[in-house]
Amino acid sequence: MPAANLTRLEAEARAATVSAPTYDVTLDLTGETTFRSETLARFRATPGASTFIEATTVEVHEIVLNGRSLDLAAVSDGSRIRLDDLADENKVRVVSTCAYTNTGEGLHRFVDPVDGEAYLYTEFAVAEANRVFAVFDQPDLKAGVRFTITAPAHWTVLSNAPSPAPTAVPGTAPHATWAFETGPVISSYIVAIIAGPYASWHDTATSVDGRDVPLGLFTRRSLAEYAEPEVMFELVRRGLEFYEGSFGVPYPYGKYDQIFVPEYNWGAMENVGAVTFNESYLFRARVSDARREQRAIVVLHELSHMWFGNSVTMRWWNDLWLNESFATWASTLATARVTEFTGVWATFASDEKTHAAEQDQLPSTHPIVAEISDLADVEVNFDAITYDKGASVLKQLVAWVGLEAFQRGVGAYLRAHGGGNATLADLLAELELASGRELSRWSALWLETAGVNTLRAVVETDDTDTIVSARIEQTASAERPTLRPHRLAIGCYDLVEGRLIRTHRVELDVDGASTDVPGLAGRHLPDLLLVNDDDLTYAKVRLDERSFKTAIEHLAEIGDPVARAVILGSAWDAVRDAELPATEFVKLVLRSVGHETQSSARGLALARLELALGRYVADERRTEVAADAGDAIWAQAGLAAPGSDGQLQFAKAFTRIASTPAHADVLGSLLDGQTVLPGLEIDLDLRWEIVIARAALGAGGDDEIDAALALDDTAKGRQLAHTARAARPDEDVKRAAFRQVATDASLSNDLARAIAEGWRRAAPATLLASTVDEYFALLQEVWAERSFTMGSLIVTRLYPSPLVDEELARRTREWLAANAGPAPLVRLVSEQLSELERALAARALDARELEELPASGK
Repeated sequence: MPAANLTRLEAEARAATVSAPTYDVTLDLTGETTFRSETLARFRATPGASTFIEATTVEVHEIVLNGRSLDLAAVSDGSRIRLDDLADENKVRVVSTCAYTNTGEGLHRFVDPVDGEAYLYTEFAVAEANRVFAVFDQPDLKAGVRFTITAPAHWTVLSNAPSPAPTAVPGTAPHATWAFETGPVISSYIVAIIAGPYASWHDTATSVDGRDVPLGLFTRRSLAEYAEPEVMFELVRRGLEFYEGSFGVPYPYGKYDQIFVPEYNWGAMENVGAVTFNESYLFRARVSDARREQRAIVVLHELSHMWFGNSVTMRWWNDLWLNESFATWASTLATARVTEFTGVWATFASDEKTHAAEQDQLPSTHPIVAEISDLADVEVNFDAITYDKGASVLKQLVAWVGLEAFQRGVGAYLRAHGGGNATLADLLAELELASGRELSRWSALWLETAGVNTLRAVVETDDTDTIVSARIEQTASAERPTLRPHRLAIGCYDLVEGRLIRTHRVELDVDGASTDVPGLAGRHLPDLLLVNDDDLTYAKVRLDERSFKTAIEHLAEIGDPVARAVILGSAWDAVRDAELPATEFVKLVLRSVGHETQSSARGLALARLELALGRYVADERRTEVAADAGDAIWAQAGLAAPGSDGQLQFAKAFTRIASTPAHADVLGSLLDGQTVLPGLEIDLDLRWEIVIARAALGAGGDDEIDAALALDDTAKGRQLAHTARAARPDEDVKRAAFRQVATDASLSNDLARAIAEGWRRAAPATLLASTVDEYFALLQEVWAERSFTMGSLIVTRLYPSPLVDEELARRTREWLAANAGPAPLVRLVSEQLSELERALAARALDARELEELPASGK
């Protein structure tokens, strides 16, 4: 059942009525489908007032308010309980039966096929705590929660407070009870319970105030060998030291546990002292350095939340961006400073900023400070604006005020509001004091308007190629015309002995439509003039013709990975804007990726190559271009140093872009050992990628999938087997997979995702055409009946995006014209249409470029 949709007005009214809540929660987790929940909530209120408390239940057995038993049918609707005639001090007792979920929301229950054991965890963001206990489920009504939990005696039970020793429960079943102390006063969305026979490791970190902070690490028992506790603990120790030094505030809580949990919807969640992580960050096989870098960023992202988001929390969800953007920016800075991944800002330029600009050009884009009228608005705003654009703009703010002043301001903000709730205005006030820069105009232009600007340099030279004048021109789209102030750098790069070397740099404030750059006047025109060098600001960049030609021909010769990222990002923007033919982008990647030295940059380039081949290359040339690209990437795998990171990335990329029978044969020979790349092990992960690729190409049958599953009969292996079976190029297979994901509510979130992933692997894409009518017919019913997680999964992952054609665009427009709501559903469908229209325009440009080639060039 979808939970009730709390509005901002309701939350504000309740916060004006209710204060100082606390909760005693007693749970019995010994059942397999439901659990007993008893809540005793204490709170102050305006005498005589009415309010409500959330409790999403299967059945409510008893509600007692201030000694009065309430009529269950009159006050409870299954998700809210009305509380009337309140006193100054109140107690409400709610006894209910609640349901475990298989969707990663509320209290998720998973049974491991390896050991048959159940593993439980909670996910309470955005407002799902009420699926487990009765609660005022909004971020500004912080409270301490005291849990008493009964569970099988051999389990581990964790929460925000330290775990007590269990007490045996008399009876035949081996059960025990964990009676926790009251946890820290926090928002309900970062309360947590984790329970099951988790394997564990323990260590400590020393806080700046001299405390020893206990550290814990937990995984399912069947995944214990992949835990890497030394890596996880050392990251936390280094991060703790870095953040305490940067913020000037000691770690605010009494412990720090990290728990890898199954079937998780997100990368991780910053529950106070009990951070939950997606099990994909447990590496069952060798992964690229890029993947290890990503894990380090995620670990440090969640750790930074302990200060920014948990200790000081947003008052309402319109400041969600501030929590997530800050954590993204701070974790990138920390990763660069305290880990081996010192080039992580290049990843930020290539990945986060690109995703931000893509989201910012959708019809659903919104200001960073979004208007959040209810919880439905929050769910769809966990997007690249909230995380990636916000972090990009914070990076620009740091350039605007200076890093030292920024850190001083953040520290003052944390000290002033620690343990409470605050707003963006509170942070900006501290930053103004610390930096001396007035920020109200900056905030209005950057945070309260949507859209991405485009920056380009315009240079005038004399006959000797000396720059006479230079300026930066800034433009915006007609729909989002805001021009913003930018602090940015311009780099001059020249070819020196086969390398592109930066020979001069100018940093300045750019504002308005045109800004002169006097620092370039009198200099010789460089081979490459790079706007937004060092990636200080958030904007699309367009290079002048000379610079673009240099960049395309010599991208691999630029030593600075951030500069390479800015250039490749500019080219990718141009493809998506139908300004650069996709085939030219493919050539750029193939020419340069073999020389790329940074793992993340190489991985991102290969991912965009795959996307360009699938969505943006014209129909008329895709077969040839994709075949050539596959041949080239396989060749790079053979040329790469044995056992190198590049070899692994090229081999895995080949499984994703393989498109011909010859490619399928190569993959088959890798699988059976006839072809061997020295240093490349066909381990669990790579084996599955090969099997899925061959299934999608029609070359691998059930026997191949069964053989892979026999080697990996785990939860993950079973999911991947489903992906492989759904990937087969058969229309009946595709229809069956579609209907299973769309209609089978027994599927867990991860299993539904796995089947949908295979369904999307469609060669040719026309295999998906038969599901188009059914897709549009089921949308409203799905949205009404399924939770947000499962509803959005079906809407986005079953949209036949590989099918780039005008007929799908027409059908999508028709559905949008006929359906005015619900707003989140309409938003998700409109985003699919926008990306489809962008792909159609890019293909049209690529086709025109093909038509204009001379006959000999075809």
